[in-house]
Amino acid sequence: MGLSAAIAGASGYAGGELLRLIDAHPDLSVDVVTAGSNAGERVTALHPHLPQFAGRTFEPTDAARLAGADVVFLALPHGHSAKIAAQLPDAVLVVDLGADHRLRDGAKWEQYYGGPHAGAWTYGLPELNGARARIAASRRIANPGCYVTAVTLALAPLLGAGVAEPDDIVIVAASGTTGAGRSTKPHLMASEVMNSLSPYRVGTHQHTPEIEQNLSDAAGAPVRVSFTPVLAPIPRGILATCTARPVQGVSLADVRAAFEAAYAAEPFVHLLPEGEWPQTAATLGSNSTQLQVVLDEHAGRIVVVSALDNLTKGAAGQAVQNANIALGLDETAGLAVAGVSP
Repeated sequence: MGLSAAIAGASGYAGGELLRLIDAHPDLSVDVVTAGSNAGERVTALHPHLPQFAGRTFEPTDAARLAGADVVFLALPHGHSAKIAAQLPDAVLVVDLGADHRLRDGAKWEQYYGGPHAGAWTYGLPELNGARARIAASRRIANPGCYVTAVTLALAPLLGAGVAEPDDIVIVAASGTTGAGRSTKPHLMASEVMNSLSPYRVGTHQHTPEIEQNLSDAAGAPVRVSFTPVLAPIPRGILATCTARPVQGVSLADVRAAFEAAYAAEPFVHLLPEGEWPQTAATLGSNSTQLQVVLDEHAGRIVVVSALDNLTKGAAGQAVQNANIALGLDETAGLAVAGVSP
């Protein structure tokens, strides 16, 4: 008999991706589908790509209703998950796609998000060293941010292997518009986004402390980054270009060896052959991350380019991956390695 899943915030983009993935999952079934302001609306009115949910409507988000599921996915706006999670039984697995429980430093939470800090949960990026054991033993998992996943997977092997300096890291990452959520915003209108690339929250983006938290853990020393996010005129996908200074004497072979040691056995992280470059379109609909690395000897920089789908590996797919591990299921169940092309 399969396990039951409840999705709070199922009317949003990440919530819709959870519906798509879990409906095709061999061991999970979607039993509870809730929303806030969209409660009472038909699921297919907001997710017309999911005809299998025809006839179902979004329920109000109620902790008592969610509590009967084996796993609860919280796809809620930042700052809204903690109150619901506090009302759920300890035995229920909860995967929070929001930021409420990602940061260990309460002062950083207040600085970048505002409001009281709800405390840190087990951090759910399985490819980090030792993460799988922690996830498997936990009933409360904080799903990483989308930019954070792309950047951490690109830089953690370098810092963990000691082949890059931790004090000079620069990141420029472009994201599709779904990363900003489904709420109506003038700057996300098609007429504003089409044919335009625009930076935003330069130096102040809320994912900055989470990136620094992960990279500091990998390096074993404090890391500070310069992070410039860019809004791209595509619906979904992230392309992150990350650079760092190599440790003196490090070769490209040393750098690639660090990635091969970190990810050779990983089903969803792919270091591409030399000369091939990551593309957002190649990861569309998959839970995979593509990576490429070069040693720019002219500038004295290691350059790592990372691509992923912000709604799958950057959100819903990673949440399912974490749930699979915590529930003792096949980690890859319900998740695609290959993207959709063209």
